[in-house]
Amino acid sequence: MNKFPTTSTIELEDFKEGWPTIWLNRPDFKNALSEEMLGELSEVLLIIQKDKEIRGVTFRGRGGIFCSGGDLKDFKKLAQAGEKGRGMAHTMSMGAGDFFKLVHTLPQITISVVEGAAMAGGLGFACATDFILAREEAKMGLSEVLIGLTPAQIAPYIIQRVGFQKTRQLMLLASVIKGEDAFNMGLVDFISKNEKEMNDQIEDIKKSVFKGGPNALRSTKKMIEAVRVLEKEKLISFAAGLFADCLVSNEGQEGYNSFLEKRKPHWVK
Repeated sequence: MNKFPTTSTIELEDFKEGWPTIWLNRPDFKNALSEEMLGELSEVLLIIQKDKEIRGVTFRGRGGIFCSGGDLKDFKKLAQAGEKGRGMAHTMSMGAGDFFKLVHTLPQITISVVEGAAMAGGLGFACATDFILAREEAKMGLSEVLIGLTPAQIAPYIIQRVGFQKTRQLMLLASVIKGEDAFNMGLVDFISKNEKEMNDQIEDIKKSVFKGGPNALRSTKKMIEAVRVLEKEKLISFAAGLFADCLVSNEGQEGYNSFLEKRKPHWVK
């Protein structure tokens, strides 16, 4: 733990298990994403990004709420900054975009656990992770237009989860939906009725991930993202490179040898 910075807006838990939980810890402000919180999250994730012993990360919110979105107090300060306000707002938005990209491209498997509510940028944060777990009674929505803003940096992550038309409904109508409805539309991956069921789902995901080769999982995340962003002409060569690297690696050889020898590979506990 000593390699991680001291933080005041987030709490770090369970690093020894190879799958830490990062708690958003501003419950009095509904875990709003302040500039300080985004900075602390980014600093921690950049360290995690390089740690091959960490297999996954779970994001949760203290106080029974996941995240209410961007901190409106920060927004107000920018709006009152006079002529410099727009430039400062542009810089803030770019920083937020970099943060969501960092979450989305993290080599480890990422889970968001939505309890209470995930609103606006908070929902975008969740959508940037690999899997979203939610309670049936959780509330989700993209409320930006109701206060004269646009859900700009989070748009790609909403669209890739539910498609353009459902994103239009969520963004333009600013409807608040419950966890069960979010699950039915594909916004949420797993839905739970109670705390035990939710914790069991988290553990099931972890168990599945720990069965996979660490490098294979990282490469697979790269492949999924490449399908989204690379031109088709470049995709075949990129995919071949990933496959070849895995095949000749020590992990790959251990994987297919263990299968042929009818035993578990060494990374499976």
